[in-house]
Amino acid sequence: MVVIPCTKVMESAGESRPLRVMISGAPASGKGTQCELITGKYSLVHIAAGDLLRAEIASGSENGKRAKEYMDKGQLVPDEIVVMMVKDRLMQPDSQEKGWLLDGYPRSMSQAVALKDFGIQPDLFLLLEVPEELLVERVVGRRLDPVTGKIYHLEYSPPENEEIAARLTQRFDDTEEKVKLRLQTHHQNVEAVLSMYQDINGSATKEDVFAQIDKALSKLVEERAAAESVAA
Repeated sequence: MVVIPCTKVMESAGESRPLRVMISGAPASGKGTQCELITGKYSLVHIAAGDLLRAEIASGSENGKRAKEYMDKGQLVPDEIVVMMVKDRLMQPDSQEKGWLLDGYPRSMSQAVALKDFGIQPDLFLLLEVPEELLVERVVGRRLDPVTGKIYHLEYSPPENEEIAARLTQRFDDTEEKVKLRLQTHHQNVEAVLSMYQDINGSATKEDVFAQIDKALSKLVEERAAAESVAA
């Protein structure tokens, strides 16, 4: 397992505040799973940009309608639609008090710059990398239970019984055609921000991936503690 040491840690010596972490990667790269493991250990507030977008679409708001047009084409939603939603969520009291883990944002340099302009600076960026053929397989096989909201996979995590299987649906952006368009867009944009990320092999087991992430976060926590000790 190779971890490329290209993380930039933005920290003021002696400053005591909760961790701020961003994790990014292509669709189905395992961000959600790793976020559960990270928040479970570090008690950060998990904020998924995709969930914020879907909430806007479900509400039928003007921003939601505009976002859906782009998502239907397999394109990224314009920054101006998303950045305000993300910024507002990061500024809420729970995020400020506990620290946050931002899942799936930023995906491009322009998005990172937009957040920076609002004074939002993470302590650590993480990028998960997975072979494209595995990503397509993961996405196309996903199914949603409209009753419970639980996500299944036809091969890796099938439904528990036939009753659940009969009601499963496929999300409109989880088709092979749309995911390949999203992957193409993702690869084009992420090239511009690779130097800002800790590059992690996301095709390994979830335990091995988390071990890499945990090592990076633990190192950050130790460095912060040492800086605070010196300042004191």
